[in-house]
Amino acid sequence: MTESRALWIERPGHASLRTQPLRAPGPGEVLVRALASGVSRGTESLVFHGEVPESEYERMRAPFQEGDFPGPVKYGYASVGRVEAGPPELVGARVFCLHPHQERYVVGAEHVTPLPDAVPDARAVLAANMETAVNAMWDAGVRVGDRVAVVGGGVVGLLCAHLAARIPGVRLQVVDIDPRRSAVASALGLTLVAPADAAGDADLVLHCSGSPAGTRTALGLAGFEATVLELSWFGTRDVPLPLGGRFHSGRLTLRASQVGSIARSRRARRTYRQRMALALELLADERLDALLTHSAPFEELPARMPDITDSAAGVLCFVVSYG
Repeated sequence: MTESRALWIERPGHASLRTQPLRAPGPGEVLVRALASGVSRGTESLVFHGEVPESEYERMRAPFQEGDFPGPVKYGYASVGRVEAGPPELVGARVFCLHPHQERYVVGAEHVTPLPDAVPDARAVLAANMETAVNAMWDAGVRVGDRVAVVGGGVVGLLCAHLAARIPGVRLQVVDIDPRRSAVASALGLTLVAPADAAGDADLVLHCSGSPAGTRTALGLAGFEATVLELSWFGTRDVPLPLGGRFHSGRLTLRASQVGSIARSRRARRTYRQRMALALELLADERLDALLTHSAPFEELPARMPDITDSAAGVLCFVVSYG
């Protein structure tokens, strides 16, 4: 038995590093030493500020969460590390795990996915967000020649746009109110426009902004009998929507996409492990490093959480480094 430090949300708005016991791995388990982790701003902001609704306490548990909402709780799901002990074929391998921010941890070998050599440690923390984007593409069913709008130029929105842009003939626009995200979009070969400049009559709109105003914008961009795919999760916030007028005459569809379940179109033929492996494979693109906008050592993470979760700070993906 030894010890390891982990990030805990002690109460809404306050985090600390706790030292806790770390047992030796048993048969079929691995000991992982963290190399990097990523703060998933959307969900982790809601957790940090205590905005997870009580009705969702169980459904929103992370795979290796400890404690309960609203706190104290150990939360997170974007850890990259190296296997120090376990099955011989995994020892020394770099892996991704849906684990909270922690220096070293023990999990079943089936819960880690080896990283492709072409994906460096920092970029690999995007795996959970890329997995969400893959699931959204399966839910959306983007077709050749579609007019697609992605509302919200955060990490998930830009990853969705990055994938959709690969489909031949797709006319794509990323819509966001923050002009600072234009440079990141350009680095990915994408065009970012303000809501007032966005083209309407879209075949498909993906909403990823996390803002109720963004959902209203998304509905306004949808063409006749188009679909708005909602990827944002609003926690305890109410979302008033204009569901009168054009919503009915335009025969619009508003659908949810959430990564906790594999998209229905692939559910019979894909496993969670296969979806994660695909997400990691798709990260072998150095342009995606543009999403890694901020970083700090693990020791600084508790003090940095208020800024990371503040939308005004302009953070996309925050990478935590472990010495």
